[in-house]
Amino acid sequence: MQRARENIAIAREISIKIANGFDATSPDAHGKNADEIVTATELGLLPIEAIRAATVNAADLMGWQDRVGAIGPGKFADLIAVDGDPLFDIRVLQNVRFVMKGGAVMKDVIPQ
Repeated sequence: MQRARENIAIAREISIKIANGFDATSPDAHGKNADEIVTATELGLLPIEAIRAATVNAADLMGWQDRVGAIGPGKFADLIAVDGDPLFDIRVLQNVRFVMKGGAVMKDVIPQ
């Protein structure tokens, strides 16, 4: 963890774009993406930097910026909703209340 903290500090200092991704290798690992975002903040990224690393930066570095990574016309319409402000408390991303994937609602536990 210390080495990762040092590497993130160096990358930020020299303006290297940081991306975050999650490659689930078992069924039990699915749905844990937010854990990596939280860990990124523990390693020194600001919450907005960690969120960008997992969204817009990851899309850009994969060459998929025209499809994913942000909300906009022609994109996949993959988004989540949480209770709270992840810029204030990044851990709210670990309790997703609403999921839209490809424009279709996949999970909705938001009270009507």
